[in-house]
Amino acid sequence: MSGLHSDLPVEIVELEDEAATAALARWLAGFARAGDFLALTGELGAGKTALARVFLREAAGDPELETPSPTFTLVQMYEGRETPLVHADFYRLSGPEDLRQIGFDEMTEGAVTLVEWGERASAALPAERLDITLVFDSARGPDHRLAEFRPRGLIMTNRFKAARAVEALLEDAGWAEGKRVQMYGDASSRAYERLTDPLGRTAILMIAPPRPPGPSLRFGKSYAEIARLSNDIRAFLAMDEGLRALGYSAPRVYAHSVADGLALIEDFGTETIVDSNGVNPSRYAEAAALLADLHMRPLPDLIMFEGEPYVLPPYDIDAMLIEVELALDWYAPAIARGAPSSGARMQFLNLWREILSPVLAEPPTWTLRDYHSPNIHWLAERNGLARLGLIDFQDAVMGPPAYDLASLLQDARQNVPDDVEARLVALYARRRAQADPGFDLETFVSHYAVMGAQRATKILGLFTRLDRRDGKPQYLKLLPRIEETLARNLAHPTLEPLQRWFETYMPHALGEPEA
Repeated sequence: MSGLHSDLPVEIVELEDEAATAALARWLAGFARAGDFLALTGELGAGKTALARVFLREAAGDPELETPSPTFTLVQMYEGRETPLVHADFYRLSGPEDLRQIGFDEMTEGAVTLVEWGERASAALPAERLDITLVFDSARGPDHRLAEFRPRGLIMTNRFKAARAVEALLEDAGWAEGKRVQMYGDASSRAYERLTDPLGRTAILMIAPPRPPGPSLRFGKSYAEIARLSNDIRAFLAMDEGLRALGYSAPRVYAHSVADGLALIEDFGTETIVDSNGVNPSRYAEAAALLADLHMRPLPDLIMFEGEPYVLPPYDIDAMLIEVELALDWYAPAIARGAPSSGARMQFLNLWREILSPVLAEPPTWTLRDYHSPNIHWLAERNGLARLGLIDFQDAVMGPPAYDLASLLQDARQNVPDDVEARLVALYARRRAQADPGFDLETFVSHYAVMGAQRATKILGLFTRLDRRDGKPQYLKLLPRIEETLARNLAHPTLEPLQRWFETYMPHALGEPEA
């Protein structure tokens, strides 16, 4: 075996025949991304050329592509479906100097590169790459091979492990033949794919790798820990089971792996409570009714999942404050022309602490936290509240009932008409009052304004951070709606001191010109 692969962790895939080798090549073509480097080794006749040919044709989207061996030319280049392709053969290479003379580094920049006999210039290979060795296994048959995979570098190792974990999950679930199409992601690091099997059935692959620990901000904790954000997919799976047990339509889970952050779940389709005309008032009314139904139940803070307790964290004062601070850390310096002074910041936090205190003193309930139009599907074929398909609840907490209603009716992505919002707040309150004579409308409306203001303040910072830190500028176009929402909530008498603070230190957030 070549020294190119010594002492690296290995994954071995058995290739029983040429069809298995071709299937592996197609998988590699789907796995490869711009900038990837694949080093293919093996004895003469091990099948390198056959694998390379299928790989190139698949990556180019041309099953008839001519792929002459680059043994004498050293390098062949092709146009791929998404990125340039470079096929190189180092068999006749005299040394790395040959590569420098032909400008090999420039050729491969931004391309997918597949190199045969890479061990002949191992010092010139990139640190981040995937080494693949084809080995004869003649004892198992004349066409039997072993493919030994050795990812090198942290990025390639993590990507390869994740990709193989997905393959294993789909194989075990009977979805290995499903066609995978990437879906538009959300504001988080999660990714989603829609799978369609040969029978036309669909499912959603949720890819939510465990959250890496972030930098410590205070109390020895990261932002995610303080804000009570879930650190792995177990939170989603437990909440899914809890919601389904109450009769709500959360996705069925067909297969999952907590360690790998994967779940294959029911596909609710593309129809939500928003239709082609925008906000659908009757569907929004059903969504408000579901919250009233949920909040009338005595809900525990513990859900048993696979024999282990999952405890919903409290949406406490520390979580609420760290969220509103996002506006000071990101929105103010980037959008509102300067972060407030340390004294103004302290006043800001003290005001929030006083205003939030009575809200957080109320008995908490399950707060799904992302209860708004993109995450509430419309399942017309079902009955009653089951017509609402719920997703994206992995960050659920024990929190104020008013929070999710404000999330729904003060939608960051949709203009909910004022009359619709008022009517549905009244509908929610009426349902709550019918079940609980002690329900106080005036108090709830005050809490609703506070939660709406807290959420809007947080989102101003969050959406700015998505632009400045994560390169997602599309969220900036939503800021005017959030600013308008904040101004409306701050007009409630409960929030008057905070309104004055914004008028003094951050008038831009209220739609007012800077002084």
